[in-house]
Amino acid sequence: MPDRKTLLLTGASRGIGHATVKRFSSAGWRVITCSRHPFPEDCPWEAGPEDHIQIDLGDPASTMEAVAEIRSRLKGGKLEALVNNAGISPKGPEGERLSTLTTDLRDWGKVFHVNFFAPVVLARGLRVELAAAQGAIVNVTSIAGARVHPFAGAAYATSKAALSALTREMAHDFGPLGVRVNAIAPGEIETAILSPGTDKLAEALPLRRLGKPEEVARTIYYLCSAESSYVTGVEIEINGGQHI
Repeated sequence: MPDRKTLLLTGASRGIGHATVKRFSSAGWRVITCSRHPFPEDCPWEAGPEDHIQIDLGDPASTMEAVAEIRSRLKGGKLEALVNNAGISPKGPEGERLSTLTTDLRDWGKVFHVNFFAPVVLARGLRVELAAAQGAIVNVTSIAGARVHPFAGAAYATSKAALSALTREMAHDFGPLGVRVNAIAPGEIETAILSPGTDKLAEALPLRRLGKPEEVARTIYYLCSAESSYVTGVEIEINGGQHI
């Protein structure tokens, strides 16, 4: 299919990323995934290794090298969507939240490389292909980027706040190229990496439940589709009313 659209997605293996793969694939998109792990042999997706790129987003050199590989995989030289979903949030020995006082300085660097710098490197490196498609970028931030969260650590929270600001800057810079840049800020979403006690948080939300990964994926899809063709520079909160 020569007119098939392509999505490049980081952090695809579980939770929101996995749901995003399913949502776009069901709409007929080609989905290229990025991970520090090689393509798993038991993965059910038919595309296989040719649509998976091994990349260590925590290593700037690896990320920059991967851009050339990604460009070579884009048939027709177009990229309709880039979704920066990968994110890391280190915890303490007992799984506890790490604060500004307890986060190892080296961990700050790792977190910012994955959560903040990688989206910059990928977007800049693929700007020609994004512009050719009049494409869209979606940065996945977090509820923790707006206020202190009981489980998310300081490095994670500040990296996501920086990514929110980056979204605004990118929307300004990429707009003249015809590329839209938006963000989504998920709240308490039902995934395998939920911290103990999240269920209690959900009881106090206006909607009285956790969000589902597919609900987040649907919003990502909206921001990458023609339905949002005049929307750029915004951050959509997906949190069941947690901050009202």
